[in-house]
Amino acid sequence: MNSRDLRGRISWLFIGFLIFALAVHVPIPGINRQVWENLLAGGELFQLLGMFTGNALNKFSIVALGITPYINASIIMQLLTVVSPQLKDMQKEGGEIGRRQIVKYTRWLTICLAFVQATVMTTSLGRYGKPEDPSSWVFMSKSPLFLAGVIVTLVAGTCFMIWLGETMSEKSLGSGVSLLIFAGIVMSYPMYLMKTLQAAQAGGARAGLSLVVFFLMSLGVVISIIIMTLAVRKVPIQFPKRQVGNRVMGGQSTFIPVKVNNAGVISIIFAVSLMYLPSTLVGMIPETAPEWAVQFKEGVKNFLNSNNPFYNVFYAAMVIFFTYFYSSIAFSPEDIADNLKKQGGFIPGIRPGRATSEYLHRLLNRLNLVSGLFLAGLAIVPNFIMKMTNVNSFYLGSTSLLIIVGVALDTMSQIQARMVLRNYQGFMK
Repeated sequence: MNSRDLRGRISWLFIGFLIFALAVHVPIPGINRQVWENLLAGGELFQLLGMFTGNALNKFSIVALGITPYINASIIMQLLTVVSPQLKDMQKEGGEIGRRQIVKYTRWLTICLAFVQATVMTTSLGRYGKPEDPSSWVFMSKSPLFLAGVIVTLVAGTCFMIWLGETMSEKSLGSGVSLLIFAGIVMSYPMYLMKTLQAAQAGGARAGLSLVVFFLMSLGVVISIIIMTLAVRKVPIQFPKRQVGNRVMGGQSTFIPVKVNNAGVISIIFAVSLMYLPSTLVGMIPETAPEWAVQFKEGVKNFLNSNNPFYNVFYAAMVIFFTYFYSSIAFSPEDIADNLKKQGGFIPGIRPGRATSEYLHRLLNRLNLVSGLFLAGLAIVPNFIMKMTNVNSFYLGSTSLLIIVGVALDTMSQIQARMVLRNYQGFMK
């Protein structure tokens, strides 16, 4: 690995970001922007998805669906590998061929999910508005041919994003999909910062002081995320000595680094999606609906309000639940115990096999409690910071902060690893 290759990978990183930024600003024609923006303002799930796509959904561009169908397909495939023996064997024992087959299944599932998501969104928006008033329509035309064109364009945009993400994974640093999500979130921050500074200037010295407090508290949140992301529990492993001919082999000590936050950002994404989905669905209920439907709509919106303490308690409970749920899938104590037994390794003081698996289960439950409480607090604290400082123009989302910090740390570790590899090669030469 030479410095020229590293520079090429970093260049490809920024080339991918540039291509993504250009695609975000290519809108689908025939959209009533004013009606679409008003509709987005009432759907928090749309705002969350828009943040992941670099506001491509807000602009209704050709990549409005973003990489979200691929993320959903990857999570579904990961769940299926747990419940399906065939996929589990393919992943564990299939080697490179099995991995490529799972990637192929993930791509096809992504296309299917993108088609379903695009169809549901397009047909729902096609019915929006008063039939006799074209100015209230999201689409300027309700012809089936136009709606079919929108669906095909959205699916093609998702396919383009998959290709771009996989190309970046191959030619740049880290996971291309994660980098595209990172870019989509960061692209929104300059607009947030500009609005926040304008509001601070209009508010005078007191608003400026609140802004300083806001950024100091935000910095504290970012530091805590970095600490939790890098935190690991080192489980000691001992391999016994064995004699091969006249030589004594083995006998070394090592450790298994178990991440404290195994669930990462997935648990918050699951929880926030489940919390925002009802408000988005009821937001589509028109004001001309029956009185019971309008009252139901207002009741759901009042409950799903961050000012409601019951909402915050329920939100935190959902985050903790999904932390335990996803960690049990991402980390398998049985597989680790089985592999250690096959290699002759053991945890000091713990018998190999079932006892090792039970020990790792207890350890995982304790770590999940710590990470679950941290993620639950992280999901709620940003809203309190925004309310305490009265800074509402800079969206401080727990999901976005976790993704930004995680991807940034992963990219830095990739660069450091390639620099170390280059130094070793120079030493060997």
